[in-house]
Amino acid sequence: MTQSTIRALFWDIGGVLLSNGWDRDQRREVVTHFGLDAEDFQERHKMIVPELEIGRLSLDDYLTQTVFHQARDFSRADFVAAMEAQSVALPGTLELARELGEKWRMYALNNESRELNAFRRHAFDLDGPLLAFFSSCYLGLAKPNPAIYRTALDLAGVTGVQAVMVDDRLQNVEAARSVGMHAVQVTSAEQLRSALAALGVQ
Repeated sequence: MTQSTIRALFWDIGGVLLSNGWDRDQRREVVTHFGLDAEDFQERHKMIVPELEIGRLSLDDYLTQTVFHQARDFSRADFVAAMEAQSVALPGTLELARELGEKWRMYALNNESRELNAFRRHAFDLDGPLLAFFSSCYLGLAKPNPAIYRTALDLAGVTGVQAVMVDDRLQNVEAARSVGMHAVQVTSAEQLRSALAALGVQ
């Protein structure tokens, strides 16, 4: 495959460029920190998190239903700060993305709530390597629904064979391939570098 075959790279964020934003481990850490009833929180979370991730529920409304449905001895700002503090960079893959961003058209294609997505974009300067964010909260669609990949391809003006999806979750990789995209499941920065090089992305 020649280098010119690929015209765009699409990156997941959580588990690829950064730690997950509000996944199981992050929720457990914050819930434990504030001494919440973990089972009650999880049941409430499950009911509404899809609406949060596709942008039909604000973070404030999410917190009202999952945490602040009763009086607490901490504030919403305290809780949001603890949520945000869970995010850390994954240096190897983030540095690779910054390097590739100097030569390639690259976009985010991720599932995340609007407020957390905005925080992570700015806190880790993701607008540097990534030209646009085709995020679930903006598109109203979430991976692994094939429609979100087709929409991202349309918005980027490329076909599946001209695009590579980089993700850490096998189901998302499989969904990307189902619409004709090349896709790489990330296990390490070096593995990703080699896999992309095999596709002509170096």
